[in-house]
Amino acid sequence: MIEGFITLRFLDILDILLVAFLMYQIFILIKGTVAINIFVVIFSVYLFWQLVQALNMDLLSTILGQFMGVGVIALIIVFQQELRRFLQMIGTRDFFSRSFSLEQLFNKSSKSLTDKEVEEIIKSCVNMAATRTGALIVMTKRAEPTPVMESGDIINSSISGRLLESIFFKNSPLHDGAAVIFNKKIVAARCVLPLSKSTELPAYMGLRHRAAKGMTENYHAIVITVSEETGKISLFKPGGYDYNINSQKLRKELIDWYEIGVQKKEETARSVLAGVFRKS
Repeated sequence: MIEGFITLRFLDILDILLVAFLMYQIFILIKGTVAINIFVVIFSVYLFWQLVQALNMDLLSTILGQFMGVGVIALIIVFQQELRRFLQMIGTRDFFSRSFSLEQLFNKSSKSLTDKEVEEIIKSCVNMAATRTGALIVMTKRAEPTPVMESGDIINSSISGRLLESIFFKNSPLHDGAAVIFNKKIVAARCVLPLSKSTELPAYMGLRHRAAKGMTENYHAIVITVSEETGKISLFKPGGYDYNINSQKLRKELIDWYEIGVQKKEETARSVLAGVFRKS
């Protein structure tokens, strides 16, 4: 063993931890897609190149170095969909914590639904589940999904359970697609959603569920599905989904999503402060 061949500093440990964290995040991003196999091969070649360099095998190191140089361009081409998803995730999903977001910094207006509006959505989903009416309801609150909205018909109507049920009625011209709820309105219907390429969805889930998952992968959104075959209600959200949920579970998820309890506390605090200032 050559003396001084291996030296370990604190910065080296930090470097290893950061690279491990980066690799883990990349793995989470492409897990369940065909890109994972390509990534494993390229990463294995890179590790072999590093080993060859450490052993001072100049000829093989040069050949692999040229391959890795071209491989950067190949990575951009092969992983263009994943890179696009990553950039969209930073801009539209829960990349920042709930306590801070760029929207909260520049836009103070509240887009949270009221208890009544949440109940309208839940009631319509329960009614459609009872009649086995297929439905796909998208709810976003941070960024308006313009491309998705433009693929359908603009409505811009107040949230109503009867309206949602009429949209997804099987003889309605708007039933084939998704309804989008944004900024306290049903903004569009008959919208086309991006399909997920994930292989993690069970075989009993159809295109409606795959479209719901694809929407949560590309936008900061949650999606309610009502199965036309089984009448089961499911909720898709960033990072996962809940299959066959009841109205109580759906209500809890919507309240958490729109932070309705937090909104009430803020409104109460503002009213108390306003009362104090009026008395003074």
